[in-house]
Amino acid sequence: MAEITIGAMLPGDWPTVRRIYAEGIATGNATFETEPPAWETWNRNHHAGCRLVARAGDEVVAWAALSPASGRACYAGVAEHSIYVDARQRGRGIGKLLLTEFVAESEAAGFWTLQSSIFPENQASIAIHLACGFRVLGRRKRVAMLNGEWRDTVMVERRSAVVGG
Repeated sequence: MAEITIGAMLPGDWPTVRRIYAEGIATGNATFETEPPAWETWNRNHHAGCRLVARAGDEVVAWAALSPASGRACYAGVAEHSIYVDARQRGRGIGKLLLTEFVAESEAAGFWTLQSSIFPENQASIAIHLACGFRVLGRRKRVAMLNGEWRDTVMVERRSAVVGG
């Protein structure tokens, strides 16, 4: 396997990012979304900064990005994050490597809290988050429906020790 490098997501990465997102959606345990959005929608709903990809050589194999947690100014440093790994690359430590770099990038951009909702069945994602300094806040029971089925989520967050006091 080629060396893994972490860097900025470039506009030309979108087709691969979208494919990896679709793979996550297909598992039924990554998101309540049922199909990846068009670039314009995805771009509008994510912060312009803190969009990273992991590359094996020239190939994008994972991505991470931030979405605003709220439009209120007092929550400017709080963001929801997403992280997805190519199905062929899972279990190789790429998610943990990317999330570690992503946390540092988010802190450099002034974010003091990262949060996410993870399906409890996605034990690998929960484990990676815990290994990267996140804590479980709790479980939201039957919070929303996916394909006609009520689903729970596990809320995780990471509070920065260097940003936001």
